[in-house]
Amino acid sequence: MELRQLRYFVSVVEHGSMGRAALELGVVTSALSQQISRLESELSTRLLQRTSSGVVPTDAGLAFWRQAQLALRHVDDAALAARQARLSGHVSVGLAPSTTGVLGLAFMQAMRERYPDVRLRMVESLSGYLASMLGARQIDLAILFHEEPAQHWSVIPLLDERLFVIGTSTLHGMPAGSQVHIAQLGELPLILPSGSHGLRALLTASFKRARYEPRIVAEVDGLGMLMDAVRGGLGATIQPGAALARPENAALVSVQIADADARRPNLIVSVSDDELSPAGLAARVVLADVARAVVAEGRWQGATLR
Repeated sequence: MELRQLRYFVSVVEHGSMGRAALELGVVTSALSQQISRLESELSTRLLQRTSSGVVPTDAGLAFWRQAQLALRHVDDAALAARQARLSGHVSVGLAPSTTGVLGLAFMQAMRERYPDVRLRMVESLSGYLASMLGARQIDLAILFHEEPAQHWSVIPLLDERLFVIGTSTLHGMPAGSQVHIAQLGELPLILPSGSHGLRALLTASFKRARYEPRIVAEVDGLGMLMDAVRGGLGATIQPGAALARPENAALVSVQIADADARRPNLIVSVSDDELSPAGLAARVVLADVARAVVAEGRWQGATLR
């Protein structure tokens, strides 16, 4: 027995006519009649009596009609409850400082709009620390820049970020044009994260491939202080375009690095789907949606969706 058969039967009884019921239901009369006949066959009883003016329910049909109405009301109430139910719970999401600048606020706003009853905890830290927190189940999901195959995580490739040389327009040695190769940076003073930073490891590998010996004048692990130093003219840095998202960095010059390996992958990484709560699953979808929208709107410089 199918719900549509119940709806068909109730409509026929209410209209007293196969034709009028079919018109309201948007089906042809023959199909409606066939469904009613199947219902009667399944119940092994006659539900409708055909007359010259239409149809009327038999005693069995009248009894069935009352219960069918009740069943359909329960189904409609269940569907309404499901639509009106609001997801609740809590979820912890980790973002690196550069990612926070371009994505953090937009993600928080989207979560508030879609799931106002979900309590959101945001953690801003370096990618390596976020990976450790994820492994210790201190956060539910994060955007990371590399995979750890030994972990049983759920990994969703999101986008790739190009890297840029970023500095003031008056800095001596700052490259001109829209692109530059690493080997062409010469004696440009660089302010970079220290060796423990994932971006530094990526840059070290790129420098080695380009046979370039960088002139590093300072190492700063906090993005905020690093960009303060760059704005102060102490040197240039190499960062993804997301580092330019905050308004205070709008006046800085950025030149994309043309080397093919000068890019950083972004992955949405979470505990396994079996462990992730409904709030976590929802947050993961929202995070991906917001990231795609930011890239599509051109607000994530140098980012290309996977």
